[in-house]
Amino acid sequence: MAAKQVPHGGVLVNQMADDKDAAIAAATVELQASERQLCDVELIMNGGFSPLTGFMDEATYNSVVENMSLPDGTVFGLPVIFDTDDEDLQPGTTVLLKQGDLPIATVEFTDKFVPNKVNECKQCYGTSELEHPGTLMVATERGKYYMGGKITGLNTPVRDFPCKTPAEVRDELPDDKDVVAFQCRNPVHRAHYELFTRALDDPLIGEGGIVLVHPTCGPTQADDIPGTTRYKTYEVLKEETANPRVFWEYLPYSMHMAGPREAIQHMIIRKNFGCTHFIIGRDMAGSKSSITGEDYYGAYDAQDIAKANAEKLGVTPVPSLNLVFTEEEGYTTADEAKEKGLHIQKLSGTKFRQMLRGGEDIPEWFAFKSVVKVLRENI
Repeated sequence: MAAKQVPHGGVLVNQMADDKDAAIAAATVELQASERQLCDVELIMNGGFSPLTGFMDEATYNSVVENMSLPDGTVFGLPVIFDTDDEDLQPGTTVLLKQGDLPIATVEFTDKFVPNKVNECKQCYGTSELEHPGTLMVATERGKYYMGGKITGLNTPVRDFPCKTPAEVRDELPDDKDVVAFQCRNPVHRAHYELFTRALDDPLIGEGGIVLVHPTCGPTQADDIPGTTRYKTYEVLKEETANPRVFWEYLPYSMHMAGPREAIQHMIIRKNFGCTHFIIGRDMAGSKSSITGEDYYGAYDAQDIAKANAEKLGVTPVPSLNLVFTEEEGYTTADEAKEKGLHIQKLSGTKFRQMLRGGEDIPEWFAFKSVVKVLRENI
């Protein structure tokens, strides 16, 4: 089997070295990569960020920031750059990036520039306010300089969860069926499961389509559940549900909480992993002000930008159903519940966390028992 979807840009990039020793010997500087850099490097060298073959240079960075596209017009959601505060690091240098003692990749730097971070945040996140977690990350975590350069992969970063390459995932997908991607960064509860399994009934999906549940397990917002714990919840749920039309894989991606722009980035990545369709939820990759609690994006902004770029991307967005749980009929759409006058059950995320910490029974209509057990043992 091999996925029928064409990679973004036409070719699935593979930057892994044929001769690791020669690649390492060419490096003159060693650097420790941050968690976010490790995610970016892995997705460049394994083709998850195809057609990128390295960190973006200044021209490519500016094109993506201003136009949401590479210089040749290929759609790309967010810039992928190497950041540093090192004054001595210069273009022409080949650096060996490491994770502890493990050599991960070399980067042949081609340029170095001081980015306009305020404009980057305004264009990519829709705001330059530090209350936005993505803007805060750009302003306080990233270095003063950005550098572009070709990556040569050496070893995959070591993680507590397995992350297959796009080529490996594609080999496991059917070559004659639609593949619907479901992106998440939180544990999957009942409503999520109902949402992505019912998506297979959408008329946009061909007969016999499958779902690829593809959670991001890299760095995210400060108050999100750690990636290793999330991974454990997915594994127990995969075992509990044992649904032959649901595939589970894991993505080493660091979230930006960039709303509409990030929806595009996710569609590109999942296209490279072999997906033909992508479920777009309400306020996907959205975030709130850390001061006012106000949403930065409209509920349907991500869906709108996905629809507007679907043809260029070659990925069909599938709007997520607005599901509610009713006493009479279980899960149904909010519109149907209203039309029939059904009694809706609600449980907020805040209340759920309180009940979790307090050892209270969690309703099975809200969360799977196996997931609740993992969360209680790990948070």
